[in-house]
Amino acid sequence: MFSSHKVIYEDWPILLVTHDAEDGAWQFINGRGDTETTDDAVLIHVEHVVELDPSVATLVDLPRGWHAWRESPEREWTREPDPD
Repeated sequence: MFSSHKVIYEDWPILLVTHDAEDGAWQFINGRGDTETTDDAVLIHVEHVVELDPSVATLVDLPRGWHAWRESPEREWTREPDPD
């Protein structure tokens, strides 16, 4: 599981969750400029992600090849298949 430096260390909200179709990797990111370089990636355990934002636990059944997004932490998650 991956996140970004800004989410983990700078308290940016998680607004985008992806579940990779090929390798099953998960990303918990902001999606608005926090992953501009590979240096921004942070390997993280699921427990830490849930501590940061308990609402991500509702995405446990997100299928591979899908993503979930929201406009702000106060909004509900929207799920959809990745366009690729």
